Amino acid sequence: MSKHPVAIVGASGYSGEELVRLLVQHPGADLVCVTSRQYEGRVLSEIQKGLRGHPVADALRFSAATAEAVVASGARTAFLALPHGLAAEFARPLLAADLRVIDLSADFRIKDPLVYREFYGKDHPAPGLLAESVYGLPEANRESIRAARLVASPGCYPTSILIPLLPLLRAGAIEPDGIVANSLSGVSGAGRKADISLLFAECNESVRAYGLPGHRHLPEIEQELGIAAAVEVRIAFHPHLIPVNRGICSTITARRRPDFSGERLGEIYHNAYAGEPFVRLLPEGEFPDIKHVVRTNCLDLAWRIDERTGHVILLSAEDNLMKGAGGQAIQSFNIQTGQPETSGLV
Repeated sequence: MSKHPVAIVGASGYSGEELVRLLVQHPGADLVCVTSRQYEGRVLSEIQKGLRGHPVADALRFSAATAEAVVASGARTAFLALPHGLAAEFARPLLAADLRVIDLSADFRIKDPLVYREFYGKDHPAPGLLAESVYGLPEANRESIRAARLVASPGCYPTSILIPLLPLLRAGAIEPDGIVANSLSGVSGAGRKADISLLFAECNESVRAYGLPGHRHLPEIEQELGIAAAVEVRIAFHPHLIPVNRGICSTITARRRPDFSGERLGEIYHNAYAGEPFVRLLPEGEFPDIKHVVRTNCLDLAWRIDERTGHVILLSAEDNLMKGAGGQAIQSFNIQTGQPETSGLV
């Protein structure tokens, strides 16, 4: 099987490093370009020292962080592991050069440019591309991803919330209002940056909420929930930082409609996810645990009925750098290139 040439734009951040780690050993990918303004000209394995001895990592050098360098490399798919705003600057010329783009930033997840402005504080940098971007949650949009030129890979928090909620909203099993999501994330979810609040001494032995009441992932969550429910959905979303390197655990409560028993909810989930390679429905008595999903592309899912309050409690755990970022982006790449969806991920 011929390998598909790929590039990673912004390969020195946490998500970019995860993409490198996965793509150098992917059986159907040929990593031909990695970009970094900080490390331009340096050998990849000098920076990602865990890859020393790997023939690709020992030979490949970081390129200039320009769309021209990516196009010149011969890549046919570009992964954008860049901050919001900057990703769109690369997407336009890369799409014009007939590359497929899988964007890990928030630039193309939100369809309404006014909502983007509200949550990101500036005008959308490429509003003309919003109509064609496909939200890259494979479990929901597999067929659209297959033909897409531009995939907007979901955020880490949204993945942990959408996978539990989407099937229930589509089935009418829960009320679309009154949903509350409490999520706890490892420190790598904030990205690799100099920030006093993210220093070890500040995060260790500490748990704190942040980004309230309008975290930037909230609009893409509500957008996708609204599509599933066919009505506008507003939720309460409460993110927290916890002292672990990676992983997200979410606990979601929603009002269950009376005619949907726990058994019926189980049937809905099994119908939705029984054939999904990366969604694991846990047996009764087990709860999702970050330590069981770290460095995997799996999301573990469980649910409980609270008869006293009439709520259903949904629980999920994932690795924010895998199913919440790089691994999920490679799922989309596998779908687009006709490879097994698990290629390079198990």
